[in-house]
Amino acid sequence: MEQLCLMAGKDHLQNLASKDTGKLVFLNGCCTDSLDSLLFLRKINKCWQDHCRQMIMIRSIFLFLDRTYVLQNSMLPSIWDMGLELFRNHIISDKQVQTKTIDGILLLIERERNGEAVDRSLLRSLLSMLSDLQVYKESFEQRFLEETNCLYAAEGQRLMQEREVPEYLHHVNKRLEEEGDRVITYLDHSTQKPLIACVEKQLLGEHLSAILQKGLDNLLDENRISDLTQTYQLFSRVKGGQQILLQHWSEYIKNFGTTIVVNPEKDKDMVQELLDFKDKVDHIIEVCFQKNEKFINLMKESFETFINKRPNKPAELIAKYVDSKLRAGNKEATDEELERILDKIMIIFRFIHGKDVFEAFYKKDLAKRLLVGKSASVDAEKSMLSKLKHECGAAFTSKLEGMFKDMELSKDVMVQFKQMIKLQEVFKTFYLGKHSGRKLQWQTTLGHAVLKAEFKEGKKEFQVSLFQTLVLLMFNEGDEFSFEEIKMATGVEDSELRRTLQSLACGKARVLIKNPKGKEVEDGDKFIFNGDFKHKLFRIKINQIQMKETVEEQVSTTERVFQDRQYQIDAAIVRIMKMRKTLGHNLLVSELYNQLKFPVKPGDLKKRIESLIDRDYMERDKDNPNQYHYVA
Repeated sequence: MEQLCLMAGKDHLQNLASKDTGKLVFLNGCCTDSLDSLLFLRKINKCWQDHCRQMIMIRSIFLFLDRTYVLQNSMLPSIWDMGLELFRNHIISDKQVQTKTIDGILLLIERERNGEAVDRSLLRSLLSMLSDLQVYKESFEQRFLEETNCLYAAEGQRLMQEREVPEYLHHVNKRLEEEGDRVITYLDHSTQKPLIACVEKQLLGEHLSAILQKGLDNLLDENRISDLTQTYQLFSRVKGGQQILLQHWSEYIKNFGTTIVVNPEKDKDMVQELLDFKDKVDHIIEVCFQKNEKFINLMKESFETFINKRPNKPAELIAKYVDSKLRAGNKEATDEELERILDKIMIIFRFIHGKDVFEAFYKKDLAKRLLVGKSASVDAEKSMLSKLKHECGAAFTSKLEGMFKDMELSKDVMVQFKQMIKLQEVFKTFYLGKHSGRKLQWQTTLGHAVLKAEFKEGKKEFQVSLFQTLVLLMFNEGDEFSFEEIKMATGVEDSELRRTLQSLACGKARVLIKNPKGKEVEDGDKFIFNGDFKHKLFRIKINQIQMKETVEEQVSTTERVFQDRQYQIDAAIVRIMKMRKTLGHNLLVSELYNQLKFPVKPGDLKKRIESLIDRDYMERDKDNPNQYHYVA
């Protein structure tokens, strides 16, 4: 054949192959009038299959021609392309043949959509033929999509009237799966997108509001998880579907929640119903709506809207609900379950606007639990306070935390007070047993304490005197006191109290604010707790203002020093005489000056010598009055 192609003219052989191909197509033509639709399609398919098989044979025979001559002439089609063109021109382009072919294909697809079994391999072969002949889109796809659009438009209108929402959505899902399967089995892949879009538009897009109005509330009321999941998945396929689902979702939450909140008859169970409703919508969002953030955020906004339609009452009932769970005698939950309940309560708590109302009722109930010892668990109480502090800040829980501190402080103070009384008596007995002839005197005014205080800037510690402690502790009971009120409450002596208040309100660390301002404390002055107090140090020592020493105090101190010196002079005289046994007056005085570390007058020494002679520690020589003898 190669030699034949070379010996004969290439153009002659090309024309000959073209004529043979055209003859083959002509011989495979068929009469269309006498055949029904299915037989016609089978005949066309057989004609196409035979044509393809024979074209493969011809191409094999003229392979050399196809690989040399045709490749050298870019304007010439290959033998295979020439065969496709001849089949398209002589058979498929025939209007009668093409119409009957397309009508037959559409009829088979319609029967399959109606539930009948059809020859899918025949459809696949014919549609593949149209695609190979490059007439698929213009001759088939456009008509196919138009008929599909009309079919599903009518079907959507009819089934929306006849079926309930779950059944309708199930049917839509089934139709989408069927059309997807058709694309995989026999339709061209390019048809998938417009075909699915057509189904979604006619069965879903045209009925979004109607579907939700007819059945969403029932699905949510009955908690039909699988149907809600299908609703979300189908609506997510359609443009604007999620948005309209969001709107109806929000309206449902508001309407359902409002029936719980605004009805006074439901007050007894309001909080529990709110918790149950919140659990329900959370589960739906997690399982059905794939944790979509838009649905979560809109749910929160909806809860906040309906729960505040009735001002203050939800906040009050939430506080009482917490009280019922934290009160002793609540055997319904373990510690872990109680913790989960408190976490859920905090979620509802976030939605209420009247948090000050909650604080007031919670504080009152907490005080009762602590005072009468009815708190179920200190750990649970502190856990709840920690949650409130994290949610609302330290200022919100400062007074609540103060209650626990007061209770602990009260216990500690009472224990310490009892211990102090016992220890004071024990120490007194011990001390006097060790030191006979001594007197033990407690100088309580010289004691000091460390106080902890909270300011806007944060916590501080103060190292203060006893009197300063008494004054500052009064401000746990109020923010402002007059000088007279402080004096009556503390019992501190007038001048001492004035100095104490000066140190607290007029010094460098002004924990109190004096009104009116001034350096001196006068009768009628007011003292206010300085909540804005600031200091760079955490622990601050507030020095007591020292009162100027009086003449009487000076005299008293001098006398006390002189008394101490007398004892030292007496001891020195006795030591010297015991060692020397006999000594003259001048020599004794000289020795005393050498041993004593403080100045002393000769007259004072003479008085101490006379005192010792009177007490028989020494005696004068009978012959020489300036001579002394030690008395053993």
